[in-house]
Amino acid sequence: MFIARQPIFNAQLEVYGYELLFRLHNHSTHFGGMSSQGATAMVITGLFESGLENLVEDKFAFINFDEIFIHSEAVELIEPDRMIVEMLENIEVSCNLVARLEDIKEKGYSIALDDFAQTYQTYPLTPLADIIKYDLMVTPLDTIIDDIPAGLAQGKTLLAEKVETRDEFLKAKELGFTLFQGYFFSKPHIAGRTFRATPSQLQYLQLMTEINAEEPSFDRLAEMIEQDVTLTYRLLRLASFRAGSESIGSIKFALSYIGLREFERWISILMIHEVSKDKPTELIKLSLIRTRFAESLAKRSGLHELEHDAALMGLFSVLDAILDQPMDVVLAGIALPQAILEALINQQGILFPILALMVAYEKGEWSLVEELAQVLKIADYHIYHDYREAIKWSNRVVCNIA
Repeated sequence: MFIARQPIFNAQLEVYGYELLFRLHNHSTHFGGMSSQGATAMVITGLFESGLENLVEDKFAFINFDEIFIHSEAVELIEPDRMIVEMLENIEVSCNLVARLEDIKEKGYSIALDDFAQTYQTYPLTPLADIIKYDLMVTPLDTIIDDIPAGLAQGKTLLAEKVETRDEFLKAKELGFTLFQGYFFSKPHIAGRTFRATPSQLQYLQLMTEINAEEPSFDRLAEMIEQDVTLTYRLLRLASFRAGSESIGSIKFALSYIGLREFERWISILMIHEVSKDKPTELIKLSLIRTRFAESLAKRSGLHELEHDAALMGLFSVLDAILDQPMDVVLAGIALPQAILEALINQQGILFPILALMVAYEKGEWSLVEELAQVLKIADYHIYHDYREAIKWSNRVVCNIA
């Protein structure tokens, strides 16, 4: 079974919820040979048993239903304060369906209409909807100008889906949309700025250059770290946590204890956190999920000698969006292995299939996921497991560096 999540933001770019995309197994376009209602039932049961918070944290889960499965009692397995019932766009409206939606609304569930392209005033489910989702690829903003005021006047929450650029986000926000879904948040907004690293960013870049030198020096690294009291404190705290009862007496000893590769990952995470302070928290989470996910996929595919490189590739894969600059510009000042540069800048090389698989998985492009999984020789059931574990790990890291 594959399950991925896509963030849904409010106007402040805080995560409101996650839409869950799912597929049971391969050899099928949508639901692994099972009816959509059966697939949804398996997903809800799995989420209930494994813990919804492991996938969507404390946010809403947007889950797709059709006109058949909405009548199942499995709907009530997830509490109404955790789930948005999302009705698919191709549902067949009937008196029984309307009655069921009225029933679950009375129980506290909110209802969203997915990919809404109907006539707003006459569609029979509009009065029952709390959230109306407009796919901007299917219904561009200019084509729904008349519907927007009507929806807002009736207290509907308008959600813009497939928002691909910052300009689309700003236009939809101006028109009255308050929820937004799409990959606009993970793309660079390049407005003619020249990239200039801040002093703190330069410090991280210097550290990474030394780490990747032909003969890195613990003395030089310790000297650079000691110039920053916060960095010194964080390193000693990390080393002490790893050492347990063993005493950590110096920066140099802390570096020796942690090891260069682990220190590089740690310093890279701190750098990402430092440079993303004016960006949505979800962006750094995506970076952290990818670093863990990529490391696991490299291990699964037998690329054990490249696990560390894969982890750094995943971590830096959104650095262009964080710094609002092309990837080749932001990576120019960072000493990185060639395999990482080839994947992130040229979209080729031994690590690129791992990056492509991660992006396809996030988008729910399941056929491509399966194709790349075969190339990498990774079993389907490992992918969702590693994705879920990467989310859990990223949440712990965010808490520790906040």
